[in-house]
Formats: sequence, structure tokens, C-alpha cells
Amino acid sequence: MRNLITSLKKCAVGVTLGAALGLGSTMPDAHAFNFPVFGPSYEGQLPRCEAGLPTITTQFWEKERKFWNSPLRITAYGNVHERAFRPRESDNIPRRYCTAEAMVSDGIVRTVHYSIVEDGGIASMGQGVEWCVVGLDRNWAYNPGCLTAQP
Repeated sequence: MRNLITSLKKCAVGVTLGAALGLGSTMPDAHAFNFPVFGPSYEGQLPRCEAGLPTITTQFWEKERKFWNSPLRITAYGNVHERAFRPRESDNIPRRYCTAEAMVSDGIVRTVHYSIVEDGGIASMGQGVEWCVVGLDRNWAYNPGCLTAQP
């Protein structure tokens, strides 16, 4: 009796698998379906360098306060200029590389290297800004001297 039940279970699994494979072979190719592709279009439409400064100011203050227990803030900017626009192959994510002088609340003027990245915001929405303040890259993310934040 036990062998009969086991045999019937194996047969049912075989029939189900066979039916699934047979049904799958009658389905059209995946290429026949027109699935929309979502994602960034990378048009190269980036704002000017000045557009990234408010983000840098806010993120710098948050990083210094939360991670380094520091009261430092950026209080002013000057000499803001573009260093490069899409300096690499044209199929890379568009970036505008910029440099500015920042007055920090400790009274020292420091250089800030940053890039504005198309669709580089949270979940690829909006512009993203990657930045480094020379002399205050405490976690060495862009070391040495913020070199890797430059084009």
C-alpha cells in the first residue's frame, strides 16, 4: 500500500512537471512582450556649479556634527568655477566637476572639489552632489587631498 501511494505521488509530480514544460513551450518568446524600461535617460542637462553649494553646506554641517562631533560649518563661498563637464567617454553618467573656496567657521578658507551628477540623487531621482573639503576629509574617502573628487 505504501509503495502504491509513493508511486502515485511520483507520477503526479511527473505529470505536473510535464504539463508545465509543455505549457511553457507554447508561450511566446520574452522578446514578444514589450516591457517598458524605466531609469535615467542621461541627457546631460546639469545645473551650473552654484546649484550644488546649498547641498554641500547642509551635508558638511551634518557630517561634522553627527560623525566628528565638530561645530564646523561652511559660512560662505567664493571663486566658484567649473573644472570639467563630462570629461570621460560620452556614455558615462554625466557630471559637472566644480571647485570653490569655502570659508569655514574656524576662519580658514578651504578648497572644495565637487561634482554634480545627473540622476545621482536618492533612488536616482534629481541631481546628486559628491563633494570633498580639502583638509577636512577625515574619513579619507577622497584621499589624498581630495584628489579623487576631481576630474
